[in-house]
Amino acid sequence: MSDEERAAQGAALGRELSTAVVMFHEAVGAHLGVSAGDQRALTLLGREGPMSAGDLAEKTGLTPGAVTGMIDRLERAGLAHREHDEKDRRRVLVTAATGQPDVFSDLAAAMNEMAARYSEAELLLIADYLSRTVEVLREQTRRLSEGLRPRRSR
Repeated sequence: MSDEERAAQGAALGRELSTAVVMFHEAVGAHLGVSAGDQRALTLLGREGPMSAGDLAEKTGLTPGAVTGMIDRLERAGLAHREHDEKDRRRVLVTAATGQPDVFSDLAAAMNEMAARYSEAELLLIADYLSRTVEVLREQTRRLSEGLRPRRSR
């Protein structure tokens, strides 16, 4: 297989993966009554704990205005709430609501089963690739959110 064919195959697989991930999160968001982006921010809050809207904007790569709307939608759906920081009452934190439905357990089990097929060295390589992909995507998200033209990663 030529370098050009390998690149084309990689691009096609990347598009297919992207579509599958987006459609899965759209389905999860619809199940919860919010958008896919809102649902991903909720997952971030659940994983990392309460954070300010500014912190959430930084971690998602979205503008503060977009994050404010996102938090409003999560609150209306009963999935998150704002509360004053106990250490600094002027600061407002966003917290994921407790008792949310577990919509990821089946996915986690299936992914663990799939990952068991790979050696430790292969998993390290896959993890490196995915980490670098996340970095590129976050940078491109930030650029788009700021109205800048996306550019190729270095």
